[in-house]
Amino acid sequence: MALTRTVSLAMNTKDEQFFKLLGGRIAQARKAKAITQQQLADQLSIAQQTLAHYEVGRLRLPASLLPMLADVLEVSVDDLLGLSAAKPAGKRGPASRLQQQIEAVAQLPRAKQQFVSQMLDTVLAQAGH
Repeated sequence: MALTRTVSLAMNTKDEQFFKLLGGRIAQARKAKAITQQQLADQLSIAQQTLAHYEVGRLRLPASLLPMLADVLEVSVDDLLGLSAAKPAGKRGPASRLQQQIEAVAQLPRAKQQFVSQMLDTVLAQAGH
């Protein structure tokens, strides 16, 4: 019985991590389109607070919402699920270090995300990009 409980807890932790990463990718795609949570929530016919919970992984996003979400954000469902980034066409293996860092930054509070973004802007400007 203890073994069953341990396995169940591990799956819950894995699920939590999955939904946090999914939420981060949703937030990232939304910001890339320069739309607010309220605007996206309106297009999906859900409450803004519900979308906010999806983006931080507090609520599990229903699978039935994925196609509409991908359509509104103009990304593929694979992109939202992290399948495209983890396995680019013709490549095998884990996500690149840069992709892992991007996903980690997406999980940071907004102020820390802005700090990281400013640092990157500074480095890129110095490099002439």
